[in-house]
Amino acid sequence: MDALDQRIISHLVADARASYAEIGSDVGLSAPAVKRRVDKLLDQGVLQGFTAVVDPEALGWGTEAFVEVHCHGNVPAHRIRTGLEPLPEVIAAYTVSGQADAIVHLRAADIHHLEEAMERLREVDFVSRTVSTVVLSRLLERQPQAD
Repeated sequence: MDALDQRIISHLVADARASYAEIGSDVGLSAPAVKRRVDKLLDQGVLQGFTAVVDPEALGWGTEAFVEVHCHGNVPAHRIRTGLEPLPEVIAAYTVSGQADAIVHLRAADIHHLEEAMERLREVDFVSRTVSTVVLSRLLERQPQAD
């Protein structure tokens, strides 16, 4: 990946709906050259797709929490993932260092829905206990930028 690729990525992060011609005029390439580079970045997995960013509150999912998941014994990461995938309220999950085995990001319609989701999370066979932190307000959320 060179400096032109990084500039193309920065442009796409700022405005994924920009045309190849618009990006090309900013980076000094033709539209077909930009398309070839974008296709290459997609093939390499640098770009993983294009998506709409939606306000979860507008969809009725305005309550969120981060939950430490502590497991019985040594549970491999793929098993944790498999256990969490059926829970639609889980929007992200990470293995972590420290006392918890994983951190789970939950989103729900309201506090009652969040409580139900956490109860289902605790029913997953390898979960021994959870420690929850409910989000009061989102202070900062960024997308990674290319240098």
